[in-house]
Amino acid sequence: MTVYGDLDVSVIDEMPPGRKPITTVHKTEYQRPQVMDFIKEEIRKGRQAYIVYPLIEESASLDFENLTKGYEEVKAFFPEPKYYISMVHGKLPQELKDANMHRFVTGDTQIMVATTVIEVGVNVPNASVMVIESTERFGLSQLHQLRGA
Repeated sequence: MTVYGDLDVSVIDEMPPGRKPITTVHKTEYQRPQVMDFIKEEIRKGRQAYIVYPLIEESASLDFENLTKGYEEVKAFFPEPKYYISMVHGKLPQELKDANMHRFVTGDTQIMVATTVIEVGVNVPNASVMVIESTERFGLSQLHQLRGA
């Protein structure tokens, strides 16, 4: 269709103006304290962070990190009132989901703990870190979409 039909070809050979490069880093479970310290440092700089989980609750058949357990662990690393955390997932009532997203967008919370429900519709330029738990659970296109590339 492109060669013989009536379709145009677009070539994207550069980043949009003002776009900062994205750095992807792989860390293991043993490096979790270092990751949390890095997030604390970014928050000290006035930035925000996403922490994304593949599952909402623990699964008997899948051995992946889940949001329910992860939220409690994140709260232990980032206690209130110094840090505030929003949680968003697909089973939350829409009003609560919207309120938590709004709190993160406006900077009332520094950390958004979520499932991939944030993949569409939450754009926070101030968020400089995204931690994706159990990345092996996601497809390449989903990871690419999450990292905003």
